[in-house]
Amino acid sequence: MRESGAGYLLLALGITSALLLTVDINSRLLDPVRSTLSSVVSPIYVVAETPYSLSRGLGQTFAARETLQAENEQLRRRVLELSQVSAQFVTMRDENARLRELLGSRRRLGSEVLVAELIGVIPTPNTLQVEIDKGSQDGAYVGQAVIDAEGIFGQVVEVGAYTSRVMLIADVAHAVPVEVNRNQFRSIAAGTGAFDALELEYVPITTDIVTGDVLVSSGLGGRFPRGYPVAVVTSVRVDPTLPYAQVRAKPLAALDRSRHVLLVFEIDDVSGDVEETQAEDAAADDSASTGETP
Repeated sequence: MRESGAGYLLLALGITSALLLTVDINSRLLDPVRSTLSSVVSPIYVVAETPYSLSRGLGQTFAARETLQAENEQLRRRVLELSQVSAQFVTMRDENARLRELLGSRRRLGSEVLVAELIGVIPTPNTLQVEIDKGSQDGAYVGQAVIDAEGIFGQVVEVGAYTSRVMLIADVAHAVPVEVNRNQFRSIAAGTGAFDALELEYVPITTDIVTGDVLVSSGLGGRFPRGYPVAVVTSVRVDPTLPYAQVRAKPLAALDRSRHVLLVFEIDDVSGDVEETQAEDAAADDSASTGETP
């Protein structure tokens, strides 16, 4: 019975659908009904479609977010690369400026020099020494003066084939003959073990020396070129009960910052070579004028 009832119902629905299709095709009687049904069904369709719309929107949102994250990561790496290039450029620019200053020091000296680069710091307690990349193969020798773009840096104390050890002027075992540039008062600038301090030895309390005076090398001893900057006086303390004043000065050379220095060859050697060459030229001219063969 149930199966027969369901069959009759299905048959009735099929006949009704056929009649409605026939009427809809041949007339416009069902247009109002279709409009009403459309208005009723539209909200249901929207509700049913909402999950699919949300899923598509979320998928597009997540895809766009992943794309933006990938682009941001690429931009971040690019910024890091450009920052590294910029830092290298700044370093090269500063190094170029320091080398130009060294070339200016060479012109000021008027003697033969050799550019050297610091390659290490000697880790010995209570000493201020560095290692440079020039040795006996380059002509370096013990006692050779070392300068930077601002002033006297130190002197070579040990020479290897390809490297040398330089004692800074601030080392406690180092001393430089100096004179006050303003009045040529001579003294000895001794190291104190601190990068920023030298001490003048045996300065009488009546000496005309004041804060701000520039100390230059006196050339005595023949080790350092005369007239090259050494330090500037930072303090003068006079105690009437003591025979000597306490005078401190700050080195002009960048002892803790310089990366390139100049090895100064003995001026006497250079001038001697020049004089010898001039003598040979004069002898050759005399021989040519007299018609003799030298």
